[in-house]
Formats: sequence, C-alpha cells, structure tokens
Amino acid sequence: MTTRAPFAADPYSHGGREFGGNAALGKITGSESRGPRTDFQRDRDRIIHSMSFRRLKSKTQVFISPEGDHYRTRLTHSIEVAQIGRVLARALGLDEDLTEALCLAHDLGHPPFGHAGESALSEAMARHGGFCHNAQALRTVMRLESPYPEHDGLNLTWDLLEGLAKHNGPVAAPNWALAELDEAFPLDLGTWPSIEAQIAAVSDDIAYDNHDIDDGLRAGFLDLDDLLQLDFLADQWRAVERRFPNAPRDRQLRELIRDQIGLMVNDVLQHTREMTKGVGSVAEVRDAGRQLAGFSPEMREHERRLKAFMYERLYYHPEQVSAAERARDVVARLFAAYSQDAGLMPPEWRAKLPEQDPQRSRVIADFIAGMSDRFAMQACETIYGERPRGLINV
Repeated sequence: MTTRAPFAADPYSHGGREFGGNAALGKITGSESRGPRTDFQRDRDRIIHSMSFRRLKSKTQVFISPEGDHYRTRLTHSIEVAQIGRVLARALGLDEDLTEALCLAHDLGHPPFGHAGESALSEAMARHGGFCHNAQALRTVMRLESPYPEHDGLNLTWDLLEGLAKHNGPVAAPNWALAELDEAFPLDLGTWPSIEAQIAAVSDDIAYDNHDIDDGLRAGFLDLDDLLQLDFLADQWRAVERRFPNAPRDRQLRELIRDQIGLMVNDVLQHTREMTKGVGSVAEVRDAGRQLAGFSPEMREHERRLKAFMYERLYYHPEQVSAAERARDVVARLFAAYSQDAGLMPPEWRAKLPEQDPQRSRVIADFIAGMSDRFAMQACETIYGERPRGLINV
C-alpha cells in the first residue's frame, strides 16, 4: 500500500463547505460526514447522483450525434478520466477520492454539442459576460444543481471547488461568473491548486488524447498511415508489431493506444515524483508558484504534437466542421427564441428569469447549457417546426 504523501489533501482537515461549515482553509478538523464516508467521498457521491452528471450520457465528446453505440460521450469520457486519475493518485499517495471527484465533475459545465455548443453560447453571451464551460461547471455545482432544501448547489468542499476553478492553474482574470462565485466563497484563484486537481487535469489530457484516436479510427476519420506520421507513435507501432505479429489489425491498434496511455501515465508519475521532492504540505503545493504534477518536458512536446495532429486530422475534419456549424446553429436559434419569448421555457425556468440583462441572458444560457444534445434538438424542432438539418435524432 502506498504511503500517504505529506502534500496530499486531507479529508479530515480541509477548507470547509460554503453552507454549514467553516469556510476558512484548514479549519475543518475531523470529518463532518455521517457514517463511514469522508467528506471527499461525499463530494464524489453527490456528483455521481446529480442530474447534471447523468445528462453527460447524451452530450458530445467528439462526434456530434454519432450513429453508433461505441463512441464516447461526455459521461464515458469522465469515467475514463476518473479511472486514470485514481491510478495516478494511488501511486503518488494522494487523496484518491478528491481526485476522482474532480475528474467526474470537470465536464459538468459543457453545453450540448461540446465545443461547438460552447462557441455558440460564448458568442450569444459576448455582451453579457461571456460563457466558459470551466466556470459553468463551478456554477452548476454551486448554484444550479440544487437537490437540497437548505441551500442552492451541492455544497461541495472548498478543496473540490478550488480544484474545479483552477485545475489548469491560477486564474489571473476570472470572468464574471467565476468572479461572482469566488466572491461568495473565496477560492484563492491566484495560486496553484492541490496536486489532486493537477492530476485530474493531466488525466483529462491522457484520456482524450488517446481515446479520441480510438473513436477517430472507428469513425474512419483517421487511419494507421495518419498515425505513423508521428514518430513516437510509429516507434510504438513497430514494437506492437514485433510483440503481436499475427494479431488482427484492430487489436494491434488498441494495443497501440493502451501502450500510449501507459507511457503517459508512467511519465507523469516519474516527473511528478521529481517535482514534489521536498514538498511537505498541501500549502506548499499552492505556494510553489509552478505546476508540480504533469508531463515531463519531453512528453509535453509529444503531447503538443499529438494535439496539433488531432486538430488537423480529426477535430477540423470537413465532416466534423460541417456538423459543428449545424450544432452551433441549433444553440444560437434556441438562445434567440428564448430571449424573444420566455414563454417557450419551462415554468420553473421562467420563474427564475430576471427582467434585465445581463442576469436574464445568464439564466437563458444556464438553461441551454444544461441540455443534452437530444433535448436541444427536440427543443429546436418544437420551436421552429423542423428537425435541425444534418443532425440525426439521437
């Protein structure tokens, strides 16, 4: 069993909760949880049981409305990120539950149709503070997902919220949504987050870098010749062929992806161990002034080249671009319709609508951001009397 690292987050001494707990960092001494769970385990379970998490099953990861059962969705992607995050956290002696909770929650702010939907909402909200899925994830768990009678939100721990807000590093200029939430429950946005949050971020990179290749191959947008243009993948492919010369091609390709994930995971472990030598507390992690968990410089360069390749060959594939344009049109038309006639929204959402902007448009954006791909297409068809062109009815 791995010894707990001195810089791991502590579920028995953490930053508290916005409601019903001391919000000062380090003032919770002893779990507030009822029963056998720690506070970070309660965070994870609240996320898993939330409606926002369930809706991820019908939200785009890469392919918009894919005709196939095996393409990844935001839900399956989040589960895969959590699996990688747990492995890394366990090996490094971190708090596995906080890491898992962050991995599961990181995409809760994504609107329908993935980045295409985000682009449309960002444009629609340009005069009203903008839209960012990272800030929306925090808004979702702090204000919108509200199953409890005592307060809005899931009332997650400070450590979980801090990790969501800063998993990509310090936030120098937060947008208004993040700034508003930070004012209500200060998240120390100018420092680096916990190692658990940094591990969640690199786990996301590992998952989508490799699993998007798998989906791209399945869809026929990528082939082996494409992948072999990257020398580090070509080296791994030759090793796979030597080990399994008689295996079917599809199994060899899956072995290639598994090998790539393994190399990235081991690189993160080695580099993070080097970077955290001498670090004695979670406070030192936040005050380090630099990222402590992630890829080595060499692997980061490999990963940068892989991302560039994926943008060129997969994410900007003509069929993907065309589908994204149609998806943006759906979101833009929904925003326009609800802005013009609030009566088109469900009663519980109409009741939340302020009279004036920017708050009025923010509530409309909240409603649309929470939609699944399926719901957005059905809503557009109901309002405009026609099925969104070129998008299948999933």
